[in-house]
Amino acid sequence: MHEFLHIFLHTLEHAATSLPFLFCAYLLIEFIEHRHAEKFAAWLAKFGKAGAAVGAFLGIVPQCGFSVVAANLYSNRIITAGTLLAVFISTSDEAIPVLISNPESAKSILPLIGAKLVLAMVTGFMVDRFGLFNITKEEIEAVEEEHSHCHTEGHNGLFKSTVLHTASTFAFIFIVMFAMEICLHAVGEETFAQFIASESVLQPLVAGMVGLIPNCASSIIIAQLFAEGAISFGAAFAGLSVGAGTGLLVLFRNDVDKIECLRLTGFLFIVSVLTGTVLQFIL
Repeated sequence: MHEFLHIFLHTLEHAATSLPFLFCAYLLIEFIEHRHAEKFAAWLAKFGKAGAAVGAFLGIVPQCGFSVVAANLYSNRIITAGTLLAVFISTSDEAIPVLISNPESAKSILPLIGAKLVLAMVTGFMVDRFGLFNITKEEIEAVEEEHSHCHTEGHNGLFKSTVLHTASTFAFIFIVMFAMEICLHAVGEETFAQFIASESVLQPLVAGMVGLIPNCASSIIIAQLFAEGAISFGAAFAGLSVGAGTGLLVLFRNDVDKIECLRLTGFLFIVSVLTGTVLQFIL
Protein backbone atom coordinates (compact mmCIF):
# COMPACT_ATOMS: atom_id res chain seq x y z
CA MET A 1 0.00 0.00 0.00
CA HIS A 2 2.86 2.35 0.83
CA GLU A 3 4.51 1.72 -2.56
CA PHE A 4 1.18 2.23 -4.35
CA LEU A 5 0.70 5.57 -2.58
CA HIS A 6 4.29 6.57 -3.45
CA ILE A 7 3.70 5.79 -7.14
CA PHE A 8 0.41 7.69 -7.05
CA LEU A 9 2.00 10.80 -5.54
CA HIS A 10 5.04 10.62 -7.83
CA THR A 11 2.77 10.39 -10.90
CA LEU A 12 0.59 13.21 -9.65
CA GLU A 13 3.66 15.38 -9.07
CA HIS A 14 5.06 14.72 -12.54
CA ALA A 15 1.71 15.08 -14.30
CA ALA A 16 1.11 18.37 -12.46
CA THR A 17 4.11 19.91 -14.27
CA SER A 18 2.07 19.81 -17.48
CA LEU A 19 -0.87 21.72 -15.97
CA PRO A 20 0.45 25.26 -16.60
CA PHE A 21 1.28 24.39 -20.20
CA LEU A 22 -2.06 22.68 -20.76
CA PHE A 23 -3.94 25.63 -19.30
CA CYS A 24 -1.96 28.19 -21.32
CA ALA A 25 -2.36 26.16 -24.52
CA TYR A 26 -6.13 25.81 -24.09
CA LEU A 27 -6.47 29.44 -23.04
CA LEU A 28 -4.63 30.48 -26.21
CA ILE A 29 -6.76 28.19 -28.37
CA GLU A 30 -10.02 29.36 -26.80
CA PHE A 31 -8.94 32.99 -27.14
CA ILE A 32 -8.09 32.47 -30.80
CA GLU A 33 -11.32 30.64 -31.57
CA HIS A 34 -13.50 33.19 -29.77
CA ARG A 35 -11.90 36.41 -30.98
CA HIS A 36 -8.88 36.31 -33.25
CA ALA A 37 -8.96 33.16 -35.39
CA GLU A 38 -8.38 34.91 -38.71
CA LYS A 39 -5.65 37.24 -37.38
CA PHE A 40 -3.75 34.39 -35.74
CA ALA A 41 -3.95 32.24 -38.86
CA ALA A 42 -2.56 35.14 -40.88
CA TRP A 43 0.27 35.61 -38.34
CA LEU A 44 1.23 31.94 -38.53
CA ALA A 45 1.10 32.05 -42.31
CA LYS A 46 3.87 34.68 -42.26
CA PHE A 47 6.28 32.04 -40.97
CA GLY A 48 5.58 29.87 -43.99
CA LYS A 49 8.28 27.23 -44.33
CA ALA A 50 10.07 28.66 -41.32
CA GLY A 51 7.40 27.27 -39.00
CA ALA A 52 9.39 24.07 -38.50
CA ALA A 53 12.49 26.06 -37.55
CA VAL A 54 10.52 28.06 -34.98
CA GLY A 55 9.07 24.85 -33.55
CA ALA A 56 12.49 23.19 -33.41
CA PHE A 57 14.00 26.04 -31.39
CA LEU A 58 11.02 26.14 -29.01
CA GLY A 59 11.33 22.41 -28.41
CA ILE A 60 14.92 22.78 -27.16
CA VAL A 61 13.68 24.30 -23.90
CA PRO A 62 14.00 21.61 -21.16
CA GLN A 63 10.81 19.87 -19.99
CA CYS A 64 8.02 18.81 -22.34
CA GLY A 65 5.90 21.96 -22.08
CA PHE A 66 6.21 23.04 -25.69
CA SER A 67 5.44 19.55 -26.96
CA VAL A 68 2.17 19.75 -25.02
CA VAL A 69 1.39 23.16 -26.49
CA ALA A 70 2.32 21.99 -30.01
CA ALA A 71 0.10 18.90 -29.71
CA ASN A 72 -2.85 21.07 -28.71
CA LEU A 73 -2.23 23.55 -31.52
CA TYR A 74 -1.92 20.78 -34.10
CA SER A 75 -5.09 19.06 -32.87
CA ASN A 76 -6.87 22.34 -33.54
CA ARG A 77 -5.14 22.62 -36.94
CA ILE A 78 -3.39 25.87 -36.02
CA ILE A 79 0.13 24.61 -36.81
CA THR A 80 1.35 22.16 -39.47
CA ALA A 81 2.42 18.55 -39.06
CA GLY A 82 5.97 19.61 -39.90
CA THR A 83 6.05 22.12 -37.06
CA LEU A 84 4.59 19.55 -34.66
CA LEU A 85 7.22 16.94 -35.56
CA ALA A 86 9.98 19.56 -35.30
CA VAL A 87 8.93 20.32 -31.72
CA PHE A 88 8.66 16.62 -30.84
CA ILE A 89 12.11 15.77 -32.23
CA SER A 90 13.91 18.67 -30.57
CA THR A 91 12.23 18.05 -27.20
CA SER A 92 14.42 16.23 -24.66
CA ASP A 93 12.21 16.39 -21.55
CA GLU A 94 14.40 15.81 -18.46
CA ALA A 95 17.55 14.74 -20.34
CA ILE A 96 19.32 18.11 -20.44
CA PRO A 97 19.26 18.70 -16.65
CA VAL A 98 20.54 15.14 -16.12
CA LEU A 99 23.43 15.65 -18.54
CA ILE A 100 24.28 19.06 -17.09
CA SER A 101 24.51 17.53 -13.62
CA ASN A 102 27.12 15.06 -14.89
CA PRO A 103 30.43 16.84 -15.66
CA GLU A 104 31.69 14.01 -17.88
CA SER A 105 28.71 14.19 -20.23
CA ALA A 106 28.23 17.98 -20.17
CA LYS A 107 30.50 18.38 -23.21
CA SER A 108 28.07 16.25 -25.26
CA ILE A 109 25.07 18.49 -24.62
CA LEU A 110 25.69 20.99 -27.43
CA PRO A 111 26.42 18.29 -30.09
CA LEU A 112 23.30 16.39 -28.98
CA ILE A 113 21.08 19.47 -29.04
CA GLY A 114 22.61 20.61 -32.33
CA ALA A 115 22.01 17.23 -34.01
CA LYS A 116 18.43 17.09 -32.75
CA LEU A 117 17.84 20.66 -33.89
CA VAL A 118 19.10 19.91 -37.42
CA LEU A 119 16.97 16.76 -37.72
CA ALA A 120 13.93 18.61 -36.35
CA MET A 121 14.21 21.44 -38.88
CA VAL A 122 15.00 19.17 -41.85
CA THR A 123 12.20 16.74 -41.00
CA GLY A 124 9.67 19.49 -40.39
CA PHE A 125 10.56 21.26 -43.63
CA MET A 126 10.42 18.05 -45.70
CA VAL A 127 7.09 16.98 -44.21
CA ASP A 128 5.47 20.32 -45.02
CA ARG A 129 7.26 20.69 -48.37
CA PHE A 130 6.05 17.35 -49.70
CA GLY A 131 2.72 17.32 -47.88
CA LEU A 132 3.31 13.98 -46.17
CA PHE A 133 0.54 14.67 -43.67
CA ASN A 134 -1.87 16.82 -45.61
CA ILE A 135 -5.01 17.76 -43.72
CA THR A 136 -8.08 16.54 -45.59
CA LYS A 137 -11.30 18.45 -46.00
CA GLU A 138 -13.15 15.79 -43.99
CA GLU A 139 -10.65 16.14 -41.14
CA ILE A 140 -11.05 19.92 -41.02
CA GLU A 141 -14.84 19.53 -40.99
CA ALA A 142 -14.60 17.04 -38.12
CA VAL A 143 -12.49 19.47 -36.08
CA GLU A 144 -14.88 22.33 -36.82
CA GLU A 145 -17.89 20.18 -35.92
CA GLU A 146 -16.31 19.20 -32.61
CA HIS A 147 -15.49 22.83 -31.80
CA SER A 148 -18.98 23.92 -32.77
CA HIS A 149 -20.47 21.26 -30.52
CA CYS A 150 -18.31 22.40 -27.60
CA HIS A 151 -19.26 26.05 -28.04
CA THR A 152 -23.00 25.41 -28.45
CA GLU A 153 -23.20 23.40 -25.23
CA GLY A 154 -24.07 26.29 -22.98
CA HIS A 155 -21.39 28.74 -24.14
CA ASN A 156 -19.17 28.10 -21.13
CA GLY A 157 -17.13 31.19 -21.72
CA LEU A 158 -13.43 31.59 -22.27
CA PHE A 159 -12.14 30.76 -18.78
CA LYS A 160 -14.60 28.00 -17.91
CA SER A 161 -14.10 26.26 -21.24
CA THR A 162 -10.33 26.42 -20.75
CA VAL A 163 -10.59 24.89 -17.28
CA LEU A 164 -12.86 22.07 -18.49
CA HIS A 165 -10.56 21.16 -21.38
CA THR A 166 -7.50 21.34 -19.13
CA ALA A 167 -9.08 19.14 -16.46
CA SER A 168 -10.23 16.44 -18.89
CA THR A 169 -6.87 16.25 -20.65
CA PHE A 170 -4.97 16.25 -17.35
CA ALA A 171 -7.11 13.36 -16.11
CA PHE A 172 -6.29 11.38 -19.25
CA ILE A 173 -2.57 12.08 -18.92
CA PHE A 174 -2.57 11.12 -15.24
CA ILE A 175 -4.36 7.79 -15.82
CA VAL A 176 -1.98 6.73 -18.61
CA MET A 177 1.12 7.89 -16.73
CA PHE A 178 -0.03 6.13 -13.56
CA ALA A 179 -0.42 2.88 -15.49
CA MET A 180 3.04 3.34 -17.00
CA GLU A 181 4.56 4.05 -13.57
CA ILE A 182 3.10 0.83 -12.19
CA CYS A 183 4.56 -1.11 -15.15
CA LEU A 184 7.95 0.55 -14.70
CA HIS A 185 7.90 -0.20 -10.99
CA ALA A 186 6.97 -3.84 -11.63
CA VAL A 187 9.72 -4.35 -14.21
CA GLY A 188 12.30 -2.13 -12.51
CA GLU A 189 14.32 0.74 -13.93
CA GLU A 190 17.50 -1.34 -13.69
CA THR A 191 15.94 -3.94 -15.99
CA PHE A 192 15.09 -1.22 -18.49
CA ALA A 193 18.64 0.10 -18.29
CA GLN A 194 20.09 -3.36 -18.94
CA PHE A 195 17.64 -3.85 -21.81
CA ILE A 196 18.81 -0.66 -23.56
CA ALA A 197 22.51 -1.28 -23.05
CA SER A 198 22.47 -5.00 -23.89
CA GLU A 199 22.81 -4.86 -27.70
CA SER A 200 25.24 -2.29 -29.08
CA VAL A 201 24.14 -2.62 -32.73
CA LEU A 202 20.45 -2.39 -31.87
CA GLN A 203 20.82 0.29 -29.21
CA PRO A 204 19.18 3.08 -31.29
CA LEU A 205 16.18 0.84 -31.98
CA VAL A 206 15.83 -0.21 -28.34
CA ALA A 207 16.39 3.34 -27.08
CA GLY A 208 13.73 4.54 -29.53
CA MET A 209 11.26 2.02 -28.14
CA VAL A 210 11.98 3.22 -24.60
CA GLY A 211 11.68 6.82 -25.79
CA LEU A 212 8.06 6.16 -26.79
CA ILE A 213 7.15 5.74 -23.13
CA PRO A 214 5.26 8.96 -22.22
CA ASN A 215 7.09 9.45 -18.97
CA CYS A 216 10.07 11.47 -17.78
CA ALA A 217 11.64 8.22 -16.55
CA SER A 218 12.45 7.21 -20.12
CA SER A 219 14.47 10.35 -20.88
CA ILE A 220 16.19 10.18 -17.48
CA ILE A 221 17.22 6.55 -18.01
CA ILE A 222 18.53 7.24 -21.52
CA ALA A 223 20.43 10.36 -20.43
CA GLN A 224 21.93 8.61 -17.39
CA LEU A 225 23.08 5.62 -19.44
CA PHE A 226 24.64 7.95 -21.98
CA ALA A 227 26.38 9.90 -19.22
CA GLU A 228 27.81 6.66 -17.85
CA GLY A 229 29.02 5.56 -21.29
CA ALA A 230 26.70 2.54 -21.37
CA ILE A 231 25.04 3.56 -24.66
CA SER A 232 26.30 5.36 -27.74
CA PHE A 233 25.65 8.91 -28.89
CA GLY A 234 23.44 7.53 -31.67
CA ALA A 235 21.32 5.54 -29.22
CA ALA A 236 20.88 8.53 -26.90
CA PHE A 237 20.00 10.68 -29.90
CA ALA A 238 17.39 8.17 -31.14
CA GLY A 239 15.74 7.70 -27.76
CA LEU A 240 15.61 11.40 -26.91
CA SER A 241 14.37 12.36 -30.39
CA VAL A 242 11.50 9.88 -30.22
CA GLY A 243 10.60 10.91 -26.69
CA ALA A 244 8.25 13.89 -26.70
CA GLY A 245 7.23 13.73 -23.06
CA THR A 246 3.48 14.01 -22.59
CA GLY A 247 3.10 15.65 -26.01
CA LEU A 248 2.13 12.36 -27.66
CA LEU A 249 -0.43 11.66 -24.93
CA VAL A 250 -2.05 15.05 -25.49
CA LEU A 251 -2.04 14.47 -29.25
CA PHE A 252 -3.86 11.12 -28.95
CA ARG A 253 -6.24 12.58 -26.38
CA ASN A 254 -7.29 15.61 -28.41
CA ASP A 255 -6.85 14.82 -32.10
CA VAL A 256 -9.96 13.66 -33.94
CA ASP A 257 -7.96 11.44 -36.34
CA LYS A 258 -6.33 8.62 -34.33
CA ILE A 259 -4.97 6.93 -37.46
CA GLU A 260 -3.14 10.13 -38.30
CA CYS A 261 -1.73 10.18 -34.76
CA LEU A 262 -0.37 6.67 -35.27
CA ARG A 263 1.17 7.65 -38.59
CA LEU A 264 2.84 10.69 -37.05
CA THR A 265 4.16 8.60 -34.16
CA GLY A 266 5.47 5.93 -36.53
CA PHE A 267 7.14 8.54 -38.72
CA LEU A 268 8.73 10.17 -35.66
CA PHE A 269 10.04 6.78 -34.51
CA ILE A 270 11.45 5.71 -37.88
CA VAL A 271 13.19 9.01 -38.64
CA SER A 272 14.73 9.22 -35.17
CA VAL A 273 15.93 5.61 -35.04
CA LEU A 274 17.34 5.62 -38.58
CA THR A 275 19.24 8.85 -37.93
CA GLY A 276 20.46 7.55 -34.57
CA THR A 277 21.69 4.34 -36.25
CA VAL A 278 23.61 6.33 -38.87
CA LEU A 279 25.18 8.49 -36.14
CA GLN A 280 26.18 5.39 -34.20
CA PHE A 281 28.17 4.07 -37.14
CA ILE A 282 29.88 7.32 -38.15
CA LEU A 283 30.75 8.66 -34.66
